[in-house]
Amino acid sequence: MLTVLLQAATGGSSIYSFLPMILIVVVFYFFMIRPQMKKQKDHKKYIEELGVNSKIVTTAGIHGRIVEVSDTTFLVDVGSGVKMRFDKSAVSLEASRLANGEGAKKA
Repeated sequence: MLTVLLQAATGGSSIYSFLPMILIVVVFYFFMIRPQMKKQKDHKKYIEELGVNSKIVTTAGIHGRIVEVSDTTFLVDVGSGVKMRFDKSAVSLEASRLANGEGAKKA
C-alpha cells in the first residue's frame, strides 16, 4: 500500500494516482449527498400524506391544524379561528411528527 501511495505521489501514471480523489468522491456521496436526498424524499412523501385535520408545525415554529389543502399550500387554523396560508415546503417534518406523536423517525 505504501508503494502505491509513493508511486502516486511521485507522479505515477496509473489509476492509483487518482485513487485518493475517487475515494473522496465516494465518501462525500455516501456520507453527505445520499442522506440528504433520502431526507428530501421523506419530507416530500410526508407532505403528500398530510390532509385535513392533521397537526403541523412550520419551520418558523407555528403550530396549527390543517383546514384546507391545495396544490402548493395549506390553510392552517392556528387558534381562536385565526387561519393562515402556508406553503407546503414550510412544514417541518421532524417537529410535525413529534406534534402528532409519531416520534422523530418513522419506522
